[in-house]
Amino acid sequence: MTDQFRDLERPLAMRRKDVVLIATVTSFESLPHPSRSELRQFAELFGPLFSASSDEARRQAVAALSQSKTVPPAVAFFIASQPIAIAAPFVAASPCLSDDTLIAIARTQGTAHVKAIVLREYLSPKVIDALVSLRHDRPAAHVETAEPAKGAEPRTDAKPANEAAVKAETDRLLREEKLRQHIKTLAGQINPAEDDRLGLRTLTPVQEALLVRFARNREGGPFATALADSLSASRWLAERILLDISGQQLATTLKALAMAEADAIYVLGRLYSHLLTITNGMSRAQFLWNALDASECGRRVEAWRRADGYTARESEFAGPQSEDQPDQSQGVRVLRSGRSLRSAG
Repeated sequence: MTDQFRDLERPLAMRRKDVVLIATVTSFESLPHPSRSELRQFAELFGPLFSASSDEARRQAVAALSQSKTVPPAVAFFIASQPIAIAAPFVAASPCLSDDTLIAIARTQGTAHVKAIVLREYLSPKVIDALVSLRHDRPAAHVETAEPAKGAEPRTDAKPANEAAVKAETDRLLREEKLRQHIKTLAGQINPAEDDRLGLRTLTPVQEALLVRFARNREGGPFATALADSLSASRWLAERILLDISGQQLATTLKALAMAEADAIYVLGRLYSHLLTITNGMSRAQFLWNALDASECGRRVEAWRRADGYTARESEFAGPQSEDQPDQSQGVRVLRSGRSLRSAG
């Protein structure tokens, strides 16, 4: 109640500007997909109204816009550059702040803005790297050699204290650098490079050359043998993959084995002629290849290999019968001669 009476003590013009600012923000939030003209109008209106309003109205407007996904970039940077008492919720939660904008805010504003950025739910490796670098660079400017004032006697313990401070600062920088490298390693594990094939089955140059050669000559038998060797699987699995006349299974296998795109498209076109059809300047083999995901192909091929391994083990248990063992499945019955029976009796 007291705050409401305090609001009434403010000039009428300021109160009107507060109402207009809140109304502008509310109307902008009601637009699910604002057009370019609406975004431009909001950007033109927001700055003057924000500057003419009270701190309480500014905080309310910023808190409301922190949940919006359509704030113009210029307005987002303007809000994030305000004092942290006003900009804190926007810096810590707004989805409209890009990585470059966050890095610029961290470099141009104070430590309070950096702490608000750290509170965000998600930070990209680029922003993390920039924040660690910024923290790594800032303390260096504050490490200065203590000089005695003019006319004052030099302190005998200044040098040991300075050495201890430098050693502590060096240790801290080393710990931060180690943490920075650890964060970069974790970020690399989340988004590994495309050429990172560690632990994955990959074609050797010789195997890839053999597959291309056999496909060029359309030699199905040698191609199936080379494919089975590349998969470390049975020839039955390789033949089963080639029997798919759509080329989908072979394309999946070649992508899982990280075959070069040009060679894989050439192999698919040679073995399945219908994939050579050109549509919109691109062959069907190219469309098929682009539609496949490498990680999904790898999981699918590994499932095929496991099933093939189970089948191969079951066939190993049913080994060939020995020559002296009668074949009961054919109904052959071995009869002894009478002489042998009498000898046995």
